[in-house]
Amino acid sequence: MKLSDFDYDLPPGLIAQHPARERRASRLLHLDGITGTFVDRRFSELPQWMQAGDVMVFNDTRVIRARLAGRKQSGGKVEVLIERVLGPDSALAQVHASRPPRIGSTLLLVDAVSAAVEDRRGEFYTLRFEDCNDVFALLERRGAVPLPPYITHPANAEDEARYQTVYARDPGAVAAPTAGLHFDRAMLDTLRTRGVRLAFITLHVGAGTFQPVRVPDISGHVMHGEWYRIPPETVEAVVEAKKHSGRVLAVGSTALRALEAAAAGGGLKAGYGETNLFIVPGFRFRVAERLLTNFHLPKSTLLMLVAAFGGLDNIRRAYRHAVEARYRFYSYGDAMLIERQQD
Repeated sequence: MKLSDFDYDLPPGLIAQHPARERRASRLLHLDGITGTFVDRRFSELPQWMQAGDVMVFNDTRVIRARLAGRKQSGGKVEVLIERVLGPDSALAQVHASRPPRIGSTLLLVDAVSAAVEDRRGEFYTLRFEDCNDVFALLERRGAVPLPPYITHPANAEDEARYQTVYARDPGAVAAPTAGLHFDRAMLDTLRTRGVRLAFITLHVGAGTFQPVRVPDISGHVMHGEWYRIPPETVEAVVEAKKHSGRVLAVGSTALRALEAAAAGGGLKAGYGETNLFIVPGFRFRVAERLLTNFHLPKSTLLMLVAAFGGLDNIRRAYRHAVEARYRFYSYGDAMLIERQQD
């Protein structure tokens, strides 16, 4: 397939720069991938479409304060975006500067934090922080919330609270699993009361989630790798649901990707690992029947994933409608509930 198959026109004014007043106050476009029909709804109505015995799978990763500003020894400005913490004093990171930093040089970051540039792996650098025995704690003290590049304001107190799900617990992501941002604790309680089982996976979302696809033939694209973990209790919840005709709803593309990576050999298996699974139309889904997701960037791997799940033509029509109806797009925007297209 061609990259141009996944392009669409989006007026810049529809890119949400701030979250909705309340988490559940977003709009929701409900797409049936089988019939291709879609309906405008409110996110607060979501529990009405869940039944006792259904399972919702959430990504419990926690966004770290991954952005650090500073300068090179030469004086040039740099911005560091942590991709992954490697150890108590080291991390893999993107380093944005007018010229790439030299291996062996030192970056002088916020509040006199120093980081030695030890190695380069493609677009990422291995950094070692001086006098540091806990990179997570250092980032919590000195870092800033890593808002996506299409959000134009610096991170503020509102972002501190709202660019994080209410169930986040395992630190390691540098971008939020945004479908989960719509849930508040009261809605989670309502879902439990209705007999819906809430299960969790962890997938630490990397900065590569914003990487553009640069090849016209998407078969030549190489996905970034991300670490994930599937607990045994989540496997058990999925197996029980399917045994009793319950439906599995993946909350977000990250939850879906982790589930499908763990089921690549057939049945869903507990465990952890690294996945660079690239989901495009034609992919055979094994786990989820439903997907809750936000609206994604043109020509992005996430748009390819939802097109695989709901059908490319269906997604094209739904996105055209979302633009015409002035839905809010991207991380702080509105959501879609997609019923999977039949294989």
